[in-house]
Amino acid sequence: METECKKIVLLKGLEPISDYHFRMVKSLLASDLKLTRKTQNEHNKIQIADLMAEKFPGTASVDKLIELYKDIEELKDRAKTLKNEKLKVIRRWKARGTTPVKQSKKDKLSSDESTSTTNKGFGPELINDMPILKKNKTTKTDESKLQLPQEQSQLSEPSVTSTQSAESLPQTPQMPPPAPSSSSSTKKRKDITNKTEESKRMKLFQEQNQLPESSTTSPCPTEGCLQTPQMPPPTPSSSSLTKKPRLKAVAKEVSKEEDFQRGPKEVMVLKATEPFVYAVSEGERKMFHATVATESEFFQVKVFDVSLKEKFIPKKVIAISDYIGRNGFLEVYNASSVSDVNADQKMEVSKRLIINATATPKIIHLYSQAPGTFVNGVFQVHKKIVWNDFIYYEIQDNTGEMEVVVYGRLTKINCKEGDKLQLICFELALGESKRQLRSVIHSFIKVIKARKIKETTTQS
Repeated sequence: METECKKIVLLKGLEPISDYHFRMVKSLLASDLKLTRKTQNEHNKIQIADLMAEKFPGTASVDKLIELYKDIEELKDRAKTLKNEKLKVIRRWKARGTTPVKQSKKDKLSSDESTSTTNKGFGPELINDMPILKKNKTTKTDESKLQLPQEQSQLSEPSVTSTQSAESLPQTPQMPPPAPSSSSSTKKRKDITNKTEESKRMKLFQEQNQLPESSTTSPCPTEGCLQTPQMPPPTPSSSSLTKKPRLKAVAKEVSKEEDFQRGPKEVMVLKATEPFVYAVSEGERKMFHATVATESEFFQVKVFDVSLKEKFIPKKVIAISDYIGRNGFLEVYNASSVSDVNADQKMEVSKRLIINATATPKIIHLYSQAPGTFVNGVFQVHKKIVWNDFIYYEIQDNTGEMEVVVYGRLTKINCKEGDKLQLICFELALGESKRQLRSVIHSFIKVIKARKIKETTTQS
């Protein structure tokens, strides 16, 4: 039970959520897990799952995560998933005939709710009738056994046998009792009675066999009962078709990792920039940016060995090892850190995840982000101001406007008002009076020129 609950917390609860939501969860659990500000930043998802397993044994760890996720709008569906997974574990343990150790009161209530929900599906009338039907069948069978000796004694009394009603007949077919020694007239009367009883017994037996197949409890002729079930009972395959497949949850924001990671992490390449030169104190170096994704998450990558450009081809699946997570990027320094994956191995990345990974954030959304967040996107230039060694661009969308500040090598690009700027690795900062996006050492800019409208003049 402990291991299964820990798997739910890690694989179904923590692993699929974004880094932003993971930081939020760590903050909310800080008091329970005794996390300091430093340990909050240092602990990864595996370490948090270990701490939760120690602090909240059994299903209590899953319950704790469900309580947190219920209050976070984007994670409410994830809370339902955790609840379903927990119920599956409880059912498995009950099926084994083992009572889970340290089962919390909430677990018992959830299990009872599941059982009551299943019973509701049959309807109160059918639930009340089921045990009675079973009891009656058993009782009638027992009565038939008791009636056989009585019938044998009644056969020698013509007056009792001749007035016997159908209600006293047994409900299940039995072999005729052995004939006692009697006169020829008594034997002839007994043969007639046995044939009549056997005929009635067979008829009752057929009606009893047909009753469970009927979809109604109202009385009906034998022929009508046989024709009542028009549709065959649903098979597992047909019933499963009525349930819509649950869409796999995908990240809405870039996922982040911290510190050195051994890997390997198998990802599909979505896009990559051309290599560019950036300045350092020792001189100049080259690098390029890339966006990669798993089936449920996407990542921004800084690649500092430009020979790897041939591996970062869109739609190609690669494995990344020995990388460093820093400031929301995965940093790759050595050519040996990237390897090809078997060509036959495919990765299904949904269109929804690709759209999330390549989307441009709305400017109003950037105002709600914390300073220090790095931003990628394509924005329309509304104004351009050159001042000393800096260039100030005012970008706009239908939600607002923001200032972009560039310096150094990026001031040499040819960008005019009306053009669009593709910004990669720009830091969100707080200026003197308002928010702004600032270029840093690894920033990349690509200018998308506005289409010129050709004007034609006619001479009259």
